[in-house]
Amino acid sequence: MIYSSVSAIADIFGHFNLALLFGLIILGGTFGARLFQKFHIPQVVGCIVVGILLGDVLKLITPKTIESLEPLMMFALGLIGFMIGAELRAEIFKKYGRQFFIILFSQGLGAFLLVMITGSAIVWLALPSIVENIDAVHRVHTSLAMGLLLGAIASATAPAATANVLWEYKTRGPLTAAVLAIVALDDALALLLYRGAATGAKALIGTGQSSVFNTTLILLAEILGAILLGFLAGVLLYYLLKFVRADDKILEFAISCLLLVVGISMIPKIDPILPAMALGITIANLMPRQSKSTFQLVEKFSPPVYTAFFVLAGAHMQFGKLGIWTLIMIVVYTLFRATGKIFGSWFGARYSGSAVTVRKYLGICLLPQAGVAIGLAILASQQFNTALGHTIIMVVMTATFLMEILGPMLVKVGVKKAGEVGLNITEDDLIKTYKVSDIMDTEPTSIPQELLLQEILEVFSTSENEYYPVIDGQSRIIGVITIPDIKEMFANREFAGWLLACDVAEPVRDKTNPNRPLEEVMEWMKRYNLENIPVVASDQSDELVGVLDYNKALRKISAEVLHRRRTAEEMAITTGKLN
Repeated sequence: MIYSSVSAIADIFGHFNLALLFGLIILGGTFGARLFQKFHIPQVVGCIVVGILLGDVLKLITPKTIESLEPLMMFALGLIGFMIGAELRAEIFKKYGRQFFIILFSQGLGAFLLVMITGSAIVWLALPSIVENIDAVHRVHTSLAMGLLLGAIASATAPAATANVLWEYKTRGPLTAAVLAIVALDDALALLLYRGAATGAKALIGTGQSSVFNTTLILLAEILGAILLGFLAGVLLYYLLKFVRADDKILEFAISCLLLVVGISMIPKIDPILPAMALGITIANLMPRQSKSTFQLVEKFSPPVYTAFFVLAGAHMQFGKLGIWTLIMIVVYTLFRATGKIFGSWFGARYSGSAVTVRKYLGICLLPQAGVAIGLAILASQQFNTALGHTIIMVVMTATFLMEILGPMLVKVGVKKAGEVGLNITEDDLIKTYKVSDIMDTEPTSIPQELLLQEILEVFSTSENEYYPVIDGQSRIIGVITIPDIKEMFANREFAGWLLACDVAEPVRDKTNPNRPLEEVMEWMKRYNLENIPVVASDQSDELVGVLDYNKALRKISAEVLHRRRTAEEMAITTGKLN
């Protein structure tokens, strides 16, 4: 009954166009992300779960649909590479460059070697049940070939899920810098290892046609070409942005250059992350100040694209086709890949003299896998017959799913343990997290209603405020006095001797309570040009509990942002001295 209902739904949606399906993907992914965020789970996990429901469960997203949306997937990878490039400024590489490259090779080779060895052993045991009548030599060669390819794929790290968690939790510090650098460069290393492994695998199974030298030259040409493409696009964007100031034009030029990079890289089927990252690095370093607004605009544009990307990543999964040996290989692949990444990162960080937090937590931040690994798995499957090719794809895709679910949560654990969460926050981000009570002046200078005008002048002389609430005997606010308003009263001295505060106070037109979101109240104050607003105990009580000064609030928030960023810098210096 349930299966027939699901099939009926799939038939109905099968006739819908891509625009409608794309809307469903974004809507479902957004709801899933928000739901998981409520449980303090990274949003990317919610998107992937929604993708599994739409794909493997409801069959609304088919392999054909995913193939037709490949340009969107490539554009999403390009956006991710571009935004990672924004973080890789020259000063970062000057400070950590040597450490980054040592750790890069250590963690990549660690995963490659462990998965290659254990993968070859499991494939050797499983081959008789997968391929009938296989001889001993062919069995050994095939096992080694598959082990090589699985090991090379295991070295890849998904920059999308990892970076998305770092951006979501506004992290900053040595661990964040190391994670962003490693995931940005890891794809190039994975491609290098894969090409070498593919050449060895072809030689082992007797299908190799190109020499190792030629294969290496082609690989280097692809990598250098991708970097050159991103650099030239970055120079083009640099000159275009010199002539525009409007946000809409800046966004149009940035997205168009990024699309050009992604589109050109798709012609020779090159991973778009590397050239897009080169584009981002070029802009970030050619115009370090002006580029910040560009990256902020692209960041605001990108959430629907990211959501669709992760939903489609989850839709790749097909759990109904898993056999016993495939499950064993998935466990071995996942376990030893994680071991290689964690131990390799620890060894590389210790050898290079990296910060203590990098040694402890970098490994668990490098476990997610996604698009690059899946793409390499598809290429690897073409080296074998149908059964073995299917096994490679299912091992990598299922392990990718597990790491896309667990990986982001481990990234969150790592940066939280390192104390880097919230250190890269902006003023706007901070305002969104505050209530009025977090930032208001809890001890405002108030004026009793029976105070004479002459005595009010004495209060003014001992206070720097320009806004004074007038309260009654029960501390309830009955009005406000400001210095500009009171000047007119002092102009007529014949009344100054007997007027009381309650006589000259202006009525209270606006007030708020401590539990109101700060963002909402400050937006109200900005809209109606209010410099101060009294804070009362509740909507049902006029008891004065504080005053919110708009300019003072902004100064406090800016000071907190600077404090957090200074903390991140001091953390980097301190942890460096502990090595």
